[in-house]
Amino acid sequence: MAVNAITPGDRAHRHAVVERRPEVLLVRCAIGVVALHVVVDSVVAPEPGTGIGDHLSRAVTSLAVLAAAALAYPRLRPGARAVVTGVLGVLALEGAALAIADARGVGARGEDWTGFLLLPIGLGLCGLAVALLWGSRKGGRYRYLRRAAVALGVVVGAYLVVMPIAISILATHRPREAVVAVDLGRPHERVTIRTQDGLDLAAWYVPSRNGAAVVSYPTRQGALPEARMLVRHGYGVLLVDARGYDGSDGDPNVLGWGGEPDIDAAVAWLRRRPDVRGARIGGIGFSVGGEMMLQAAASNPALRAIVSEGAGVRSVREDLIRGPKGWLALPESALQTAAVALMSGTAPPPSLESLVARIAPRAVFLVYAGRGGGGEELNADYFAAAGRPKQMWRIDEAGHVGGYAARPHEYERRVTRFFARALLD
Repeated sequence: MAVNAITPGDRAHRHAVVERRPEVLLVRCAIGVVALHVVVDSVVAPEPGTGIGDHLSRAVTSLAVLAAAALAYPRLRPGARAVVTGVLGVLALEGAALAIADARGVGARGEDWTGFLLLPIGLGLCGLAVALLWGSRKGGRYRYLRRAAVALGVVVGAYLVVMPIAISILATHRPREAVVAVDLGRPHERVTIRTQDGLDLAAWYVPSRNGAAVVSYPTRQGALPEARMLVRHGYGVLLVDARGYDGSDGDPNVLGWGGEPDIDAAVAWLRRRPDVRGARIGGIGFSVGGEMMLQAAASNPALRAIVSEGAGVRSVREDLIRGPKGWLALPESALQTAAVALMSGTAPPPSLESLVARIAPRAVFLVYAGRGGGGEELNADYFAAAGRPKQMWRIDEAGHVGGYAARPHEYERRVTRFFARALLD
């Protein structure tokens, strides 16, 4: 009996037919738009103070993944094509949301314009993913069990793969927010602080009346009640926008990686102020700012006292501290750490547990919320690792960085007493 062999020519013809299908052409066009956005974001219109060298790993990795998806797509089975289009669609919608938020905050800029194009692209890709899944469904005796397994796989895949990548994109593309005039209780100056790596940071400064000053980080407008509290007690307060935030140059990183030069530059600026006597300089940081205060204080002896509120997890290094309780989160955390490293071009920072041990004999005060998130319970581990003098305060009813709102009078008493002992005695 004769057997019809499939020749290399037959395969080439089949692939050529598949690659001319409207579905394939549309997906490749969509991938092309996403690739255009990557190029504009990384090369054509980077953040002020940055260049292509700062985004090389982001651009190369993103474009390589998109090229691989475009090349492999025609050869994939319908279920796999649905996964590819679904993931790309969700990430495109995230990019569009970030562009819209950025434009609403400070007006449309550079990459926002290509980001707007991602909205119809994302919707189209997600719709195609649903159609592919629906069209590839099979009947049979075990069809419901099979569909339940597919649904479970989608949920697990979203948690382990899509969510870490989406978080890494958000972490390195935080939308800027408009900065409006505020009342800090006393007149303040608009100042610009230059970092050692050449970035200009936007800041406000209320001059000191008691000879001591405190750096507030990571935004000018994120902790105004706490700033007014310190101003009432005579402290100079320097409120700084972190790199890439709002009015400052540079790329943002909401996990705070690589941000310690910002705090170092703020401390150096305060040391030159005539109203700050005897280098009486402290710091107060909130959320990622609290984590960065711990890191900066570990290597900068000019920070004589710091308050860190809401510090938690910023990479897989902190998740390892949790032991068996955190093992289920390790795959997702490891991927997120790797993705943020590639997107930011920055290596993961040391564990906060190892850093806090280097601050003594300078004073540290850890504040965290009973109803906070993001690993705030690890403050107990950070406190155990810290040397003296040290304090810790858990505010049971508070949400993340909501200590002052939950207990304003006690917060004011504890924090100002801490700074008075460290900076004024």
